[in-house]
Amino acid sequence: VVSFHPRCHFTTIYSHIWLRSMAVPVLMFAVGVIGNIIAIAALSGSKQERKSSAFFALVCGLAVTDLLGTCLASPITIATYLNENVLYDNTNLCEFHSFLLLFFGVAGLSIICAMSAERYLAICCPYTYQRWGIDQHFARKCLFCIYLSNIAFCCLPVMGMAGSICQPSKTWCFINWRADKTLPASYSFLYASVSFLLILMTIVLNFAVCGNLLIMRRRKIQSPVTRGSARARWKALSSGVEAQMMTVLMVTSVRVFSNQITWTENSHADLMAIRIASVNAILDPWIYILLRRTLFRKIQRFSKVFYIGRKESLCHHP
Repeated sequence: VVSFHPRCHFTTIYSHIWLRSMAVPVLMFAVGVIGNIIAIAALSGSKQERKSSAFFALVCGLAVTDLLGTCLASPITIATYLNENVLYDNTNLCEFHSFLLLFFGVAGLSIICAMSAERYLAICCPYTYQRWGIDQHFARKCLFCIYLSNIAFCCLPVMGMAGSICQPSKTWCFINWRADKTLPASYSFLYASVSFLLILMTIVLNFAVCGNLLIMRRRKIQSPVTRGSARARWKALSSGVEAQMMTVLMVTSVRVFSNQITWTENSHADLMAIRIASVNAILDPWIYILLRRTLFRKIQRFSKVFYIGRKESLCHHP
């Protein structure tokens, strides 16, 4: 006769649920760190002429920002699965975690928007692009302004404009986006509005680039495919992918608006919204660096060499 212990059975089920829940942040952390490290390594091996461009400086800034955000915020989240009261019992750590999510969320969006603006000026307004002298130094100044302004903006909750609270899941802290007081509610609306405008500007600029490139392609429809036209098609493709990604990220801003207006509590929807925002740091290196046309060519060349070498070895050793 096999005895059945309900308590042991419940403990086993709880352990499986706990492991499945913890697997998500651990996987996101691992993929985010590995992807951004590979991206930074790929950028460091770029040609010198590319390193002097504004786009190179901005995309490097984005990769470093995403890597820092992942390395600073994710370990705190993972620690909450080992001890669920890590954030709940430590107010200072909770405020720091909230600042990290606020800052790296809006800083990443700001850099992506700056990259879209740089691409728009380079393709649609080349005269203005040259007159303003947009190069690596110009991009570095933009990155400095982005970091400085976003640090000041995201420090406002710590200064008393809004309060940071541990969310119901106890795995992350964020501003109180259901605040009933005027000042905290104003900051929630302000943060959501800034994020929404950055996303909207990115989408508009990318669609403008796609539209301009399509017009250029129609004008040259009879001409043979050149290196420039291939590069233009790649820019159109990357702009389209970026616009789709920004549309998905708009969910986070909409969620902040919804929480502040309706006050309806849905911790699962809140957690999904912040995870969607966190996925941005995972996708960035692949969209802007690792899935570019040059890398595809290197992979294709390596695969061809590997295939030929394997075919020759099979012929010599029947």
